[in-house]
Amino acid sequence: MPLLHAAWMFYSQHSALVINALGLFYALSGSWLLLATQIRSARSLSQLATSPAGVTQEPSPATLRINRMFNRVGGLCLGAGLLLSLISTQL
Repeated sequence: MPLLHAAWMFYSQHSALVINALGLFYALSGSWLLLATQIRSARSLSQLATSPAGVTQEPSPATLRINRMFNRVGGLCLGAGLLLSLISTQL
């Protein structure tokens, strides 16, 4: 039996399970992205704090925009995972 045919048969018989697994994938991806962004921003702040004593630096606007975008995408992925999980309970 071809692989795609077997996958389609599994999906048609267990659609709630497949949708819930997709929701779990989105939730894990979003949480990883949020965690990686928090670690990245903490590292950059600690490097700025250990800079020489007379130098006060702020994170660049580009860095702040990237962190904000990553936080939004991570939040959207978590929301999509929650929505897919709720949808799978209705099937």
